[in-house]
Amino acid sequence: MEKTTIHHGQNIARFRSMLNLKQDALADRMGDDWSQFKISRLESQEEIKDDILEQVAKALEIPAAAIKNFDEKAAIVCIQSNHQGANTGSGTIGNYFSHCNFHAIDKLVELVEKMIKEKDEVIAKLSEGKK
Repeated sequence: MEKTTIHHGQNIARFRSMLNLKQDALADRMGDDWSQFKISRLESQEEIKDDILEQVAKALEIPAAAIKNFDEKAAIVCIQSNHQGANTGSGTIGNYFSHCNFHAIDKLVELVEKMIKEKDEVIAKLSEGKK
């Protein structure tokens, strides 16, 4: 089996995009030492030092492991395998997902749930203020 390389910078760009953040907004979250240009350069790097990954993860409010370990190609292969197995009637979901690591996806689900909860809390506070 071919060893896949996880591109940290591309993962940062993916997560930033999923969170609907532009590069300059992420730079603002990162602090005065950061700019849109530095974020752009960071997103082009295949491997990023752990301390920088931790900083970015904190700004994005996701685990650093999600940035380090998310492998889009592996996720696509898992989804395709499951879809093909479901359509042909062969195999079981357990067989198709036994080689997949969904730790990053679990963290994404947690993040989305957290964001929905925070949105609901803000709406509730705003509603209370109108009374």
